[in-house]
Amino acid sequence: MERKVIVIVGPTCSGKTKVGISLAQKLHTEIISADSRQIYKKLTIGTAKPTQDELRTIKHHFIDFLDPDEDYNVSRFETDSLKVIDELISQGKIPIVVGGSGLYIKALTEGIFNSVDTDDEYREELKEKHEKFGDEYLYEELKKVDPQSASGMISQNWKRVMRALEVFHLTGEPIWKMQENYERKVDYNFILFGLNWDRKILYTNIEKRVNEMIANGLVDEVKNILSLGYSKNINSLNTVGYKEIISYLNNEISLDRAIELIKRNTRRYAKRQMTWFRKTENIYWLTCDENTFPEQLISQIIKKM
Repeated sequence: MERKVIVIVGPTCSGKTKVGISLAQKLHTEIISADSRQIYKKLTIGTAKPTQDELRTIKHHFIDFLDPDEDYNVSRFETDSLKVIDELISQGKIPIVVGGSGLYIKALTEGIFNSVDTDDEYREELKEKHEKFGDEYLYEELKKVDPQSASGMISQNWKRVMRALEVFHLTGEPIWKMQENYERKVDYNFILFGLNWDRKILYTNIEKRVNEMIANGLVDEVKNILSLGYSKNINSLNTVGYKEIISYLNNEISLDRAIELIKRNTRRYAKRQMTWFRKTENIYWLTCDENTFPEQLISQIIKKM
């Protein structure tokens, strides 16, 4: 039997959750969430998690999976997700992966190179430089030795930048070259579907969602997380929606300005997501608009399976 895995991708606010749940109901299967922020407990409103009713309707893996201050990475996601996929396929089910985290999707469908050892001493040195000089310093250092990898990263994702520097330090080779020579052997047929929206409509969806998040208590959610003793500097809170509200709570900006920034930064994030996915080969793009219902998309997906 062919070992199929359906993958539904797209930018934030593109309706991936509803399509995934509707398809999972039709196929009587479960969903693997490929969202690097929905894995965290307590980050609910700002990450637009499926509702409790939706979670009860269809089992989701890797939602509310970790405490806010726990570390997680794409390599762990690859390993953990492949285990779930094996379990579901052994039960005769077709796994459905739903998410907008491009690196998570890449790790799962293609594999992420992860065999180079770490150098704890060098890593501490890089961390100290990061604390002293900031994101841009590490990024510029990477550009000097590995401009190709740097071009595919952003300075704010300093942990990825640091890892690329570490790989170069240990091997003398750029990380892209190490990844290029890495092959992972899995016998799955990953079938990728992307939800494609007109940019103006997508941006309207983003405006509506941010307004709903504020109305549903995003400010109180952030207050609650901080009141539990979590540092505002933990990685999970370095997320659009949370970092702007933290700035508001620190009296650095007004609430109106925070909302404005959330909308702007979400638009920018959606644009980066689409740029990433458009570079991904073998995605079947499904055209969406405000009159598109999940059932219409599901029929297209099933025809391609």
